[in-house]
Amino acid sequence: MSTTGREVLLGVGGGIAAYKACELVRRLQDDGFLVTVVPTPAALNFVGTATWEALSGRPVLSQVWQDVPGVAHIRLAELADYIVIAPATADLIARLAAGRADDLLTNVVLASGVAKLLVPAMHPQMWSSLATQANIETLHERGFVVMEPDEGRLTGADTGVGRFPEVPRILENLRAIVGISADLRGRRILITAGGTREPIDPVRFIGNRSSGKQGFALAQAALSRGAKVHLIAANCPDLTLEGCVITRVETTAELSLALDAEFENCDVLIMSAAVADARPSQIEDEKLKSSQLRTIELVPNPDLLKVLSDKRRPGQVLIGFAAETVNHLESAISKMERKNLDLLYVNDVSGGAIFGSDRTQGAILLKSGDQITVTDASKDTLAHVLLDQLK
Repeated sequence: MSTTGREVLLGVGGGIAAYKACELVRRLQDDGFLVTVVPTPAALNFVGTATWEALSGRPVLSQVWQDVPGVAHIRLAELADYIVIAPATADLIARLAAGRADDLLTNVVLASGVAKLLVPAMHPQMWSSLATQANIETLHERGFVVMEPDEGRLTGADTGVGRFPEVPRILENLRAIVGISADLRGRRILITAGGTREPIDPVRFIGNRSSGKQGFALAQAALSRGAKVHLIAANCPDLTLEGCVITRVETTAELSLALDAEFENCDVLIMSAAVADARPSQIEDEKLKSSQLRTIELVPNPDLLKVLSDKRRPGQVLIGFAAETVNHLESAISKMERKNLDLLYVNDVSGGAIFGSDRTQGAILLKSGDQITVTDASKDTLAHVLLDQLK
């Protein structure tokens, strides 16, 4: 599954401040970004490949001649949503301004059209030189965002403007480029997706049409905003989201066990999974003959969201979903009150609408009694609108 909006390529120039970029990797991850590090060959004199791979959890390349069949410079350029170069040395800035492509990082920069943030760090005299300032002006004209370095002590006893900026300031500049902040940083969000299936025999089951797309969209949106996300996926396609813990279940009973294990640890539960209301009273060990399928005795499944609502701790937020075909607003309001939810999204699924689609429409009901109408929006958009209500 795409992780659009979360991929940062971190270029590291060959200056002593390269060691400070190690903290930047961690803080980017805390903000929900996925990080691929591309150091220049010179940067490896200060911090080695093993360190970058350990911090990022991803392979690290520095030369065009590595992974030649994979065409790394194009692959990395296409992967990145944003490029941050920290530190950007005087030499690296000069090579970028000249349009050079003499290592993997400069090749990636030339091949990518995404937003680029440069974080200069160098000796004050190198920063103030006419050549460096002219190069920076050239990069500004090409759309690069170039931060002003901090002032303070540098290598040895030297002080002045050229110090590597503090990491929070770098993150602030990146957030301004991205347009969103990590407003859910540290929040623990538990999300259910898909639909449970109740077996009749080894072949057949009672289920529903839920695809799990909305649940995965919610997980991706929450990750992008810095949350720690655990997704419980019921019969969803074999999708993955880097940075997200995923537990896969099939039946309502399995979903119940997973929720019981995780609910106490979450700050927010978003119950987007469609849970089967009933299950066969007996599961056959052998496939039933067609003649035996005239009647199937059902027993009700427990109302998982109501059970969790009754034992929620103060401060926990519960969000529910409702799929209705008639009187959808009235039914949703009743459901919200009955289960004591903080928020509920209801959509009209008459004629099989919404299920399996990338788009949705409906209404968000708030505990205050207010409603937010959602008209033909992508499920990604709905995910962010729902998460906005957690502020």
